Amino acid sequence: MNPSKASRNLFIAGVVLICAWILVPIYLVLVNTLSTPAEVTGWPKSFFPSFHLDSLIFFVNYAGVLKALMNSLLVAVITMLMAIGMGAPAGYALARYEFPGKSTFRLLVLMTRAFPLPLLALPLAVFFIRSGLDDTIFALALVHSTLALPFAILVTFSLFSGIPVELEEAAWTLGCTRIQAVWKVVMPLALPGIAASGVFAFVTSWNEVFAAAVLTIENKTLTAFLIQSLDYSPAPLKFAGAAVLVLPALIFLFAVRKYLFSLWGISNR
Repeated sequence: MNPSKASRNLFIAGVVLICAWILVPIYLVLVNTLSTPAEVTGWPKSFFPSFHLDSLIFFVNYAGVLKALMNSLLVAVITMLMAIGMGAPAGYALARYEFPGKSTFRLLVLMTRAFPLPLLALPLAVFFIRSGLDDTIFALALVHSTLALPFAILVTFSLFSGIPVELEEAAWTLGCTRIQAVWKVVMPLALPGIAASGVFAFVTSWNEVFAAAVLTIENKTLTAFLIQSLDYSPAPLKFAGAAVLVLPALIFLFAVRKYLFSLWGISNR
């Protein structure tokens, strides 16, 4: 066999396996969510669901689910805005300015992910209790922003480094201030990468469960609510909960897909 053809076939096989690894669990969750309880626990399984919505309706109407869902959305949006709001300026400063300790700062930003969250849970809980932020949406968003911020800084640093500084200098000669040059020239070019950072921050917050379970009691997010409430629930409700957890993230990714395609150089018409 031609070596180039073998490499191509191996690449295609790898892509198929990765797609199956991602899509098959989502498919199983959706099929079981839209099936009757007897179909969920029965065998053999039907390839197509019967579009039975009772389990999903029961889960959505379950006490506390809608509040937990809104809490998850609110925390994820705040986390995304904070990660972009702090990460993009930090990435720009790293890309455009030279200062003592710049390399060390980049290493320290990355090292923040080296500390496991369970190790920091008790100090964080004590700090939030003493500061009056315990069991609040903002406190949880702060923790999630800390998790997402290193990625946002490093991605935007690489992005701004790839944008020629001559474009900003040309804007300066035409009367723009530095801030105007960044806003009108650099930001449109950097928007796909910033969108990618925002997607990562949103998904990080949406999927995070440990801090949400430890630091909240009344204001639990959906992940913490599911961990607490569905451990003893029947399988149909567990699948319904998984679907409610997965679908908003998929919808959000679909909404910002054009920015991600632009980042990867893919045309999206």
